[in-house]
Amino acid sequence: MAKSKTTFVCQECGYESLKWIGKCPNCNVWNSMVEEIKKVSVSSGISSTSNSLPKSILNIKSSEYDRFDTGISELNRVLGSGIVKGSLTLISGAPGIGKSTLLLQTANNIAKKYGKVLYISGEESEEQIKMRGDRLEAISQELYIVSETNLEKIEEHIENIKPVFVIIDSIQTLYKQSITSAPGSVSQVRESSNDIMRIGKTKNISFFIVAHITKQGELAGPRVLEHMVDTVLSFEGERTEDFRILRTMKNRFGTTSEIGVFEMKENGLEEISNPSAVFLEETGFQKEGSVVIGIMEGTRPILVEIQALVSETKAVMPRRTVVGVDSSRLNLILAVLEKKLKVPFYNCDVYVNVVGGLDVDGTFGDLGLALSLISSIKSKEIGLENLLVVGELGLTGEVRPISFCDRLVNEAEKMGFKNVIIPFRNKEKIKSKGINIIGVSSLKEAVNKVF
Repeated sequence: MAKSKTTFVCQECGYESLKWIGKCPNCNVWNSMVEEIKKVSVSSGISSTSNSLPKSILNIKSSEYDRFDTGISELNRVLGSGIVKGSLTLISGAPGIGKSTLLLQTANNIAKKYGKVLYISGEESEEQIKMRGDRLEAISQELYIVSETNLEKIEEHIENIKPVFVIIDSIQTLYKQSITSAPGSVSQVRESSNDIMRIGKTKNISFFIVAHITKQGELAGPRVLEHMVDTVLSFEGERTEDFRILRTMKNRFGTTSEIGVFEMKENGLEEISNPSAVFLEETGFQKEGSVVIGIMEGTRPILVEIQALVSETKAVMPRRTVVGVDSSRLNLILAVLEKKLKVPFYNCDVYVNVVGGLDVDGTFGDLGLALSLISSIKSKEIGLENLLVVGELGLTGEVRPISFCDRLVNEAEKMGFKNVIIPFRNKEKIKSKGINIIGVSSLKEAVNKVF
């Protein structure tokens, strides 16, 4: 027997209430409560279909996970050397960023190498996907396309075809007939995700699920969706720019610190194996306010240009505009410059930009940002030719050592840099013959070396 139950569910966070509320008490969003009818099953007893028993961890056999090679090395790097069999991967990104393009290329590569692949689209027809496949040259005999949104029929297709890999584009278009709410609602997304996870784990099928994002750039739908899947990927970039960056937000089978860099071209997404060369392609060395810094994205060293513009203002509250750098980190460095070097920024607008659209996390670029700010406010060019700057800046003005400094120096040498400024304590451990290594222990010493 089943009883019908009416509840109001928040479409932002999934909070449930027995009555309508204008403002969700959980996420504080107005007018997000939608009425949904749930069927609650009533049973006389408790039954269990699982026969598993607790085992000692010493008696459980461990082995490396079997993985699919996607044929795209940048995607393999982000996933942790491939797609794990039976795993659920969620990928999100802005409309038009290239999610469907990346997945169609991946599906074609896996179909050629491993067997049948099923591409399920709820947003496009089979003809539209075929047109994209012709453009991308992603046409394999083992690649099957179907346009379907009914989850029960999708499960039938999976039973008939028996694919090794399934792509669902997107989870917000799927629906179950037993649920009365509209596709994309919290209840539909939650139940559809549960069914997909059951199919993937019981049949050992790998799933790639596309998810929409909100205006704020966050994953649309309930938070439980991210908890269910094994891997969460975020595809970033501007539609007006050619470069795309693939990041890992969650990964049960690998690290979350790796990134993949792609370039959008007419024939699809192309990998960029050397991002430093791309980000420094149009860099103008020896310009005021411009410094090249080194950062680490996982195990990959990347060199990027950071630019600063400081201009005097008459406004009571000067502007602080940053792109690609944490604003609180900028305020900290400005405070150190004012206190230790007596350089006034209180009457100046400050603009900071990382060229190429990359976000700089961590403290690798502290010293380079400080030198670019001084270069701009003093209208002086960097004195050393082809200079790379890496180092963390402390509140007392000291330059603190960083990790992976040797990899950044090797990357600079490979890119043709002649000089590199690093923390003095890192210099003792680095031996390089083809580049001039300058070790500094304080901000004042770095300024004297550069200018």
